[in-house]
Amino acid sequence: MIRTNVRLVRGCRYPVLFILALLLGFGFPAAGAAAGPLVYDHADLLTAEQEAELAAKAAELGAERQTDFIIITLNETGGKDIVDYVADFYDETAPGYDGPHGNAAILAIDLEQRDVFLAGFKHAEVRLSDARLDNIRTKITPYLSAGRFYDAFDQYLELAHKYMGFRPGVNPDSIFFKTGFQLAVSVGLAAVVVGMMAYRSGGRVTINARTYLDAGRSRVVSKSDVFINKTVTRTKIERNQSGGGGGSFGGGGGVTRGGHSFSGSRGKF
Repeated sequence: MIRTNVRLVRGCRYPVLFILALLLGFGFPAAGAAAGPLVYDHADLLTAEQEAELAAKAAELGAERQTDFIIITLNETGGKDIVDYVADFYDETAPGYDGPHGNAAILAIDLEQRDVFLAGFKHAEVRLSDARLDNIRTKITPYLSAGRFYDAFDQYLELAHKYMGFRPGVNPDSIFFKTGFQLAVSVGLAAVVVGMMAYRSGGRVTINARTYLDAGRSRVVSKSDVFINKTVTRTKIERNQSGGGGGSFGGGGGVTRGGHSFSGSRGKF
């Protein structure tokens, strides 16, 4: 391999550029790779094997969505609100798949206050809206409450990756996207098509109600319905003015801290 490379360099019209290409190809990480850790287990909730598995999965799924999926566990936040902690983490650590302060989705939990917070930055702020992060938090909270932290983090990665695959405004949990529903619709349509084909293959029925009607002797001349009256009842429907967000963060519009806007969802576990 070394001799081959030497011959290539000697036969290359631009040996300096060739050497630079080798250095860039073999001496540095590929563009788009995570610049820092994706799992920060400060609370020691995971085994070394679990942490490695989650980091590998976060890197794989993050590459497909071009987003850093980050997990942070804390025993305490040093007196900070967990939202401020995550905002400061993003500002100071500068994660992002596409570059510093780039696309990132962060899950942070604080054992002291039993807080859980999910945030989406840049592209993830759009694809992981407050409502979508609420859904993710709702689904992983039972695992967190039961102390099944690995399962909670694994589910977070799966759901964040899944939800980012849907365009904004679409409900990823809609029944129309369920495999079972789609299979049932396919089977139903197939049954309808087969039924129509069987019906048409059996011939047409040409006898109807007028076949045996003697119009000259029948005493029924005509029949009509007369609409006499109409009654309309109006009922006032009271609107719910409470505007409860069910854990929504920032009213669905994103919040800015430290010069960075992000979506979020917070709650307890």
